[in-house]
This record gives sequence, structure tokens and C-alpha cells, in this order.
Amino acid sequence: MQNESISIPVMSGFEMQNKYVVQNSVGQRVYYAKESSDTCVRQCCGPQRPFELAIEDNFGTEVIHVSRPYKCMCYHQVCSCFKFCFDEVTVEAPPGNKVGKVVQVYGSCQAMYHICDENDETVLVIDGPSYMKCYCPGDDIPFRLMSKDGSNEIGRVSKQWSNLLQEYFTDADNFGITFPRDLDVKAKTVILGACFLIDFMFFERQGRQHH
Repeated sequence: MQNESISIPVMSGFEMQNKYVVQNSVGQRVYYAKESSDTCVRQCCGPQRPFELAIEDNFGTEVIHVSRPYKCMCYHQVCSCFKFCFDEVTVEAPPGNKVGKVVQVYGSCQAMYHICDENDETVLVIDGPSYMKCYCPGDDIPFRLMSKDGSNEIGRVSKQWSNLLQEYFTDADNFGITFPRDLDVKAKTVILGACFLIDFMFFERQGRQHH
């Protein structure tokens, strides 16, 4: 099975609205993504902030929309109590047409996410590293793309090491995504949304300068 890959350089950090360039395997730009969020919310909520992310093609047309609500704490009507809620993003392609969502999985010491279809049914799983694991300079940080039952690795979302100056003295990061070439296009689109959620949750939370 042949794999398809894309790369995603991040051009800004959590103090500003994030911007991304999505490139194909030969380095050609295919999409440009930009965050829309409130300045006050960015400063107060940091990586937990809600956002809208518009993904445009090379003609400036928005073809994908990623939406993340604020879900740090919510009220549970049945239990009449407050609890932490699953973090998630909804992915639309084109805007207004839901193709799926990405939902964080709680209850483990590692980063895990469900890739869901438009009916909120889990179709794939992203199995990330332990929150406690440290990586050495030069290491890529892998988030394995697994089959629904977790038995087969079919691709990866990876935080890729760039170089010492970029890693420690700028807010820029690079991500790579690989998946089967024949994977459903809707699933590919939701995996792209997962990469953005991973960037916000896993790397901005740690601070871009310390991973």
C-alpha cells in the first residue's frame, strides 16, 4: 500500500493567531490555514482557547473549516456537577458540510484521539506519546495513526525536528502527515484537522520552546 505525505510548517506561536502552510510531498503549497480568535482569549486561555481555522486553496477560496469550542470545564446536567469535557474539533469541507471531528480521549497518560466520521462514529485512532516522555534534540515526535481497533498502524502525524535555532529561538514548528493513498478523502481531511488540534494541545501547552 502506497502512502501519501504532506508537511505543515507553523509560522507563529500561541501569542498570535497561528498560521500554517500545507505542502505536498514535493514541497508545493496546496493550502494556507489561518486562525481566527480573540486577542484577549488568546492571552487568557492560551492553548486551551477556542478558535476557527480557515483553510484556503491557492486561489484564496476557503475549502476546509476547522472549529474548536472552549471546553476546559462544563456543567453536567445529569450529575449536577462540573467536570472536564472532551476536547475536540469539528471539520467541514467545504465550510458548512461536516465531514467529521477529532475527539481527545481521556483516561490515559498519553495523547490519544479518535478520528470520527460525519455521524460521529470512530473510524481511526491516533495513538500519541506519553505526556511524561522526554525527547532528545533531533528526534521526531510521532503520533501513530491506527486502525479503529488499534491493531494496525496505517500512518503518522509527526512533530518534525527542524534545527536548533528554529526549535529554541522561534515559534515555528514543522509537522508531517502520512496516510494510505487510497484512504477516504473525508478521513484525510479530518486527520488534517487532528494535526491542528495536536499542535494546540500538545505543543503549545508545553511551550514551543521546550519540547
